[in-house]
Amino acid sequence: MYGALDVSTSGMIAQRTRLATISANIANSNTLVDSNGEYAPYRRRMVMFAPGDPNASSQDGASLGVHVAGIELDQSPFVPKFEPDSPFADDEGYIMTPNINPVVEQINAMETARAYEANIVAAETSKTMMAQALRLLA
Repeated sequence: MYGALDVSTSGMIAQRTRLATISANIANSNTLVDSNGEYAPYRRRMVMFAPGDPNASSQDGASLGVHVAGIELDQSPFVPKFEPDSPFADDEGYIMTPNINPVVEQINAMETARAYEANIVAAETSKTMMAQALRLLA
């Protein structure tokens, strides 16, 4: 049975993934080189949600809830920064820095935390309603 608890759980899992991605964006907001030491500014990641649960055991469950459809790279341009002393500076003294705006990431993190909390409240309410229904049957 795919019920309200499963829907809330899928939402919490999706929001947890989104928050982890936002955290990675903030942590890498000054990263200019890749794991091989090559100049490759970090590109912002974005979580894409899709309706339903492709791993659900029932047909009804497949149409309910939410899941992470993928994590995509933000293709917006890198941000130029004037640093003529950097070994990565171009002829005009600019380096390209990650396309991450810390303010936007903080707002996204707050929105994600609120959505996660809303799913917790929905799950707790569902549990309370189920307990009340069981008391009526007993």
